Order: sequence, then structure tokens, then C-alpha cells
Amino acid sequence: MKRKNLYRLLTFLFRHITITEHTGTENVPTTGGLIVATNHLSRMDIPLLFLNPVRPDITALVTDKYMKYPLIKWFVVSAKGIWIDRTKADFTAFRIGIEALRNGQSIGISPEGTRSHTGGLIEGKSGIVLLAEKAQVPIVPVGLTGTDTAMRDLKSFRKPRLKATYGPLFSLPPVSRDDRERDLQRMTDEVMCRIAAVLPPSYRGVYADHPRLKELLEECAGVP
Repeated sequence: MKRKNLYRLLTFLFRHITITEHTGTENVPTTGGLIVATNHLSRMDIPLLFLNPVRPDITALVTDKYMKYPLIKWFVVSAKGIWIDRTKADFTAFRIGIEALRNGQSIGISPEGTRSHTGGLIEGKSGIVLLAEKAQVPIVPVGLTGTDTAMRDLKSFRKPRLKATYGPLFSLPPVSRDDRERDLQRMTDEVMCRIAAVLPPSYRGVYADHPRLKELLEECAGVP
């Protein structure tokens, strides 16, 4: 299926079986290479991001374990997703991602690397920092809610309430060569805390009490 036809199909389905909201889309640049950094709760996350109203070019890094699920594989291939082997350092996926970003495309990435089974954020990994640095692109954090209970709601004949909240655009500084590991961790925490800042408290998980998150929330509170 062509990508535009997939978009129309999903738009129709989501309009009729869900209550979906995208907020903060003014933070998303309409052109240029962009990383969309998101929490990961369920298989509904990628379709929700795919239907964002600002970047119809969005794709995503998707773990290759989903290749054995025919419906998910069909969706990822139609959406031109990038398969990644998360059991190792997948340099091929990394190279494809960099090329796509340098060509002005937007890519959705979950720094957690896997779904959270608690609903809250789990510890992020540094791959997103390296990708942003190599491709020299900014990042938009997005907090997804409702996708974790969507299938349960649908089975109970209730419309799930899905929401994607986009936070302020930001860029990471170059990684320090003097203390690389510490710098990678600090920047990974920065990305994760910015995602946490656009999530309700119950979704913030291991970052709920992070000092950087508290700073970000105070900054948001001070904005008129």
C-alpha cells in the first residue's frame, strides 16, 4: 500500500474508533531533519505519531522483532519504517537513519529502546544522542498517553482517548571528548526529562524525581 493511502486509512479508523488529540504541534518544524523523541507504551504509539498533522514525512526506527507479525510488518513497510536490531549496535540502521535525517526527514525514536510495561518511563539509552549529533538535527520531545490502555478499551467497546503532546524544540551540544560517557548520560537524561515534562506525573516513571525534570517544570511554570 502506498504511504498516502495508509495515512487515509488510519485517519478514517482513528476518527471512528478513538478520541485522538495532538497538542503542542506549533513546536514541530514543518521542514528539515528532525528527531521526534517519544515514550513507548504500546504498538499503538507508531500509528499515533504517524498521524501527526504537521510532518506527513515522519518514519520511525522499529525493532526488527516485529517482522514476524504480518500486520505490523505490513504497516512498517508501508510507512517506510527503518528496521533496527536492538540486540546489537546496528550500524546499518544508524546509517540509514542519519541519511534520512540529513535529507530533511523526521524520524520517531523511543530512547527507552523497548516498551514500558509499567506505563511510566524507563531508563533511556544514548543512541538518540549519537544520532542527533551525527546528523546535526534538533529534537522535539513528545509524550504519548492512552495508548497503554487502548486495546483494553477497544475490547470493551469503548473509544480509547489517545493524546500526543509535543514539547519545545531543542538541540544538544556536541559530546565532550574529555568525559564522553558522563556527557552521553547527561544528554540522554536531558532528552528523557524533556519527554517527562510533557507527560502527566503518573507516566514519568524513573525520571519523576530527576533534578533536571524539576528544573524544566519550573521553567514551564514561569512562562506566561
